[in-house]
Amino acid sequence: MSDEDLIDLREVAPAEVAEVDLYQRREKIYTRKIEGLYQRLRLFTGWPLLIGYFLLPWLSWDGRQAVLFDLPARKFHIFGLTFWPQDFPMLAFLLIIAAYSLFAVTTFAGRIWCGYTCPQTVWTSIFMWLEQRTEGSRNQRIRLDRAPWSAEKVVKKVAKHGSWLFVAFATGATFVGYFYPIRQLLPELFTLNAGRWQVLWTTFFTLATYVNAGWMREQVCKYMCPYARFQSVMFDRDTLIVSYDPKRGEPRGSRKRSVDHHTLGLGDCIDCELCVQVCPTGIDIRNGLQYECIGCALCVDACNSVMDKMEYPRGLIRYTSERELEGGTTHWIRPRIVGYLVVLALMVGVFSYNIANRIPLELTVIRDRNQLYVTTETGAIDNIYTLRLANMDQKTHQFDITVTGIPAAQVIGETSHSLDGGEVRTITLRVRAEPGDLELPNTPLEFSVAARGMPSLQATSESRFMKPL
Repeated sequence: MSDEDLIDLREVAPAEVAEVDLYQRREKIYTRKIEGLYQRLRLFTGWPLLIGYFLLPWLSWDGRQAVLFDLPARKFHIFGLTFWPQDFPMLAFLLIIAAYSLFAVTTFAGRIWCGYTCPQTVWTSIFMWLEQRTEGSRNQRIRLDRAPWSAEKVVKKVAKHGSWLFVAFATGATFVGYFYPIRQLLPELFTLNAGRWQVLWTTFFTLATYVNAGWMREQVCKYMCPYARFQSVMFDRDTLIVSYDPKRGEPRGSRKRSVDHHTLGLGDCIDCELCVQVCPTGIDIRNGLQYECIGCALCVDACNSVMDKMEYPRGLIRYTSERELEGGTTHWIRPRIVGYLVVLALMVGVFSYNIANRIPLELTVIRDRNQLYVTTETGAIDNIYTLRLANMDQKTHQFDITVTGIPAAQVIGETSHSLDGGEVRTITLRVRAEPGDLELPNTPLEFSVAARGMPSLQATSESRFMKPL
């Protein structure tokens, strides 16, 4: 290769290179308060979630906490249903349905989960509201942080962080209340009688809420949340995303409302940067779609308010699709959306069927492996079995155990047992048979257990009966 074939890097390198420090100090974002349609929608999504989160542990159902994940007892109560570790496949299936629903919603409308219902967003909004109530507006907060320490500054900072810690503690204690009875937890915490694990986890989730919603905020969305990284693979040209319309907005520039800006060669964007000031992640939506955008539409409400004042049409920043920005028409119904909906409908149907037909009873039979068989003095053959019977119903039932497979077999042991709701019992039984009744050295045997007065509550388990060769 000759020198003439080599490329001079000076000819292809950009004139200016921006250097980015990967370890640069975080610049605090001071968000401006804004009102609008989408912020009212956020209230309708955020408040029900908050009320549900704090209220659910206090609800009662049949004399117990309605929603309680009792880890020591391995019982998970959700209103009238009680789930056990063996029901975890159903939980995994439910999580798959939730993830698939999120993918479908993302394909249709972008990151509306992040902007309206994500716990990080909801709690951050609460903390930002408390910050505005204690320290004032955006400009007031900027001046307060730049001002030297004074009595007024100390009072405002203490009030802000005190309110943050109160909300964080309520959040942490409520979360622990889903795993430990909350009516017992709170009195123990306030009287300093709580166990170390209750104190540890309450403290952990309190600090996690305080740090994530109060200090890290957008850092969680930008660097910790994996959803921001792979969301783009679910987007297509018809996905609704918060976008700036450059054809209408450019070129930007300030102007008087009384002047026709088109005669000045200007677009509708007055370059007020209000869309940047209200953004919780600190981005400029006018630079195009960015992974930091959480789809909260704060910039939409801010821009619409400016358009109203300037008497321009709304929608310079709006929910739209890439296809529409290019002059086309958004395809609302498309193969990807239909595919998601069909698969979701099938999964929800299968899950609902399994829940409706779930039998809250489990029977496990283990044959004694230390002795294949026992020969009695009369020549009869005994096999010993250990039965594990779990009443996963919330009511007490009387269960009867029967054995089929060998017509003349005799069951030795107690075959009738009363189990309370959620009780697990281990039962040892002998099955005796005459050699003449056994055609094979290995005979199939089936144990059945059924609740008296409730034929639908029954379970079976197969085993083997061994005899000498």
